[in-house]
Amino acid sequence: GDIEGDRTDQYLPLSAVRAGLSDRFTLEDIPYKTGGPARYVEVKETGGRLGFITPLTHNFCESCNRVRLTCTGTLYMCLGQDDAADLRAPLRASEGNDLLHAAIDEAIGRKPKGHDFVIDRTRNKPAVARHMSVTGG
Repeated sequence: GDIEGDRTDQYLPLSAVRAGLSDRFTLEDIPYKTGGPARYVEVKETGGRLGFITPLTHNFCESCNRVRLTCTGTLYMCLGQDDAADLRAPLRASEGNDLLHAAIDEAIGRKPKGHDFVIDRTRNKPAVARHMSVTGG
């Protein structure tokens, strides 16, 4: 689809989601961790856990330990940045893994401290043109 289109109508703040859920359920923040970016609550009425991933309203970059490798050999160090490393060239350039390991190490060294998910509401365009679904996010 059109990735340059207006995405401001697709944004739903966590506060609105929690307010809607709180009309029916009691949500309690819990310290449960999985190593991923979700922050969890317990739904008191069911005893279940519910995780929220909120890159715009509650940034999780400080705890991100993830990179994404596409099926075409492109390594994205951040879903919210355009920077990527092509791992095909070092993979094809040698029968050994030294060049590939060096390329991965160099790419990981470029992993940013934050993302650019912010949608510019004056121009209605995201700072990152690539949808997360391109890399499976």
